[in-house]
Amino acid sequence: KGEDLALSDVLAATNTNAFVVLHEGQVVQEWYADGQTASTRFSSWSVAKSITQSALGLALADGVVDLDAVPAAPEWADPADPRHAISLRHLMAMRSGLEFNEDYVDAGTSHCLEMLFGEASADMAHYAATQELVAPVDSTFNYASGSTNIVSRALKQALGLDQAGFDAYLHERLFDPIGMSRATPHYDGAGTFVGSSYVYATARDFARYGYLHLRDGVWDGRRILPEGWVDVARTARSGPDEDGQYYGAFWWVWGDEHGTFAGQGYEGQLVAVVPALDLVLVRLGKSPIAHRPALFQFYRDVISAFTDGAAGEGDPR
Repeated sequence: KGEDLALSDVLAATNTNAFVVLHEGQVVQEWYADGQTASTRFSSWSVAKSITQSALGLALADGVVDLDAVPAAPEWADPADPRHAISLRHLMAMRSGLEFNEDYVDAGTSHCLEMLFGEASADMAHYAATQELVAPVDSTFNYASGSTNIVSRALKQALGLDQAGFDAYLHERLFDPIGMSRATPHYDGAGTFVGSSYVYATARDFARYGYLHLRDGVWDGRRILPEGWVDVARTARSGPDEDGQYYGAFWWVWGDEHGTFAGQGYEGQLVAVVPALDLVLVRLGKSPIAHRPALFQFYRDVISAFTDGAAGEGDPR
């Protein structure tokens, strides 16, 4: 572990379970809370959305999906349905116009809690796709886990796979080639990958995933993601929000001078890719929302330690 006192104090105070830093392809910092190890699998929460984006890119390269085809869900098959105009690209950008409350506390108003833990968990994509249109398609950003699960179902259907086949596809095409050997995606009652929320993997597995994006989808000289797909992920479509962040395609875009983009999830899960500094940060834990400012200040402090001679080379997109 060998961490300095300041690092240990910050991570412990923010309920962090694991923290890994890759610089120039090498692990330069690795920290685990008591009871956690390099073999522990942690919940991705919404970092899974970014993994869903990667899977969609694979299917795009296979020629089985069209990002702009409509409708993106069978619930909107009627051309007279205003939701008929929603495409996979709109869903990836969280600009579908569908009603969806992403609240993680109030079960009485939260679509997210009902989808993940209520009766709707039997078929999450169907539940999300039955919500009404409350804004014109592509007019408004609304972060919605339901959108990702609609995409996940569409992807499974386009590939013509059942749950076992889709699981094999994720492992053979994405996880195994980059050594994410312990990654475990979870599925809903309908056999659809819960692409919004549920991939369990080790901290180093998540670091490998970040490194794949740092290298533009190439791993050990082999192209895994189609050329240009990482740019789709990190090109801002909406924002900035109240935290100064933008949103791309199932990835958050920080808009800083280093070109940082990140998969981010509930309780402070983070896989941040910092292209200008050849850097990947992974943080996994169980932080309440009150810890968010301290965590992001910590990330900025870590990034600043690598900025000598490199600032200004990134593209914030």
